[in-house]
Amino acid sequence: MSGNLSFNVGGDRTEIVFGPVEPSSVSLAVMDANTSQLFRQRFTNDVTLPAGETAKTWQSVETVLKRGVELGLGRDSTIAGIGGGVICDVTAFAASLYMRGCGLLLAPTTLLAMVDASLGGKTGVDFMGYKNLVGTFYPASRIHVDVGTLATLPEREYVSGLAEVIKTALIGDSELLALLEGSRREVLAREPGVVEEMIRRSLVVKGRIVEEDPWERGRRAVMNLGHTFGHALETATGFSSWTHGEAVAWGIGRALAAGELLGLTEPAFRGRVESLLRAYGFRLEAPVRYEDLAPAFERDKKRRGGAVRVVVPRGPCDIVLREVGSRELAAALGES
Repeated sequence: MSGNLSFNVGGDRTEIVFGPVEPSSVSLAVMDANTSQLFRQRFTNDVTLPAGETAKTWQSVETVLKRGVELGLGRDSTIAGIGGGVICDVTAFAASLYMRGCGLLLAPTTLLAMVDASLGGKTGVDFMGYKNLVGTFYPASRIHVDVGTLATLPEREYVSGLAEVIKTALIGDSELLALLEGSRREVLAREPGVVEEMIRRSLVVKGRIVEEDPWERGRRAVMNLGHTFGHALETATGFSSWTHGEAVAWGIGRALAAGELLGLTEPAFRGRVESLLRAYGFRLEAPVRYEDLAPAFERDKKRRGGAVRVVVPRGPCDIVLREVGSRELAAALGES
């Protein structure tokens, strides 16, 4: 599996280039306090946002838009997001609004952003304390994946990204699932060949699903595996003690529990996935109750009527959506 990738996202072509971004193709580079230290000198025009989830706000979007106006950018200009998932989401949101849509290029620098946040066109910010409540669909024309940038990624952030890789493997790639189970040492050692294969396989799975359902009106919803519970956990804990990937891994565990309670997931498969998650150091227990998560469930974008749509894994590459009520959600959290 080699070469660049290309996907049609809602009529727009997104090319994925495995290599660093060319500075001459960028009108304005958006970075955070961490990536700015590494890449700022490469770009003529830039703006630096705070690092972390706290930067996923309207204020950050406004900062990018103001800088664009100051520079006199036009609709044919290209804004580039260089960083993790927060930077990708905020930059894409700003680009979708600037002059009703200008050029967008993303250069993800974290594993999580490479395999998930950068591809598919979802943009957004947190609003009133709720995860990704406000946003648009606006796919990047080009995504640059430079695997070499992962060498300096802190261990916790790298492992956090593995949650999205595991999620993607469960959804659509049994060979990737086997690689994660059988090559744990190589994965954690960040062996370049293994890491690039993980990223490519993850992008192929997501790219095919996004091509089929770019606006998340059907099948694309399966990509939210682990996110219904995970986003609620992030919201309930103030985006402070769990990384996004850690929350997603915990959420996958809760989705498996819900699946077993509903008679959809075999106990043996649940045990297999939980063993894999624990092998990579993920916590599957959290000191929260249903009442702590209920406000986030009530504002979940996947909610339909009085029920929450939960993505349930029945087996490898066998994912279903089920609408569950408060009783089932509480039971999945271990409450009787």
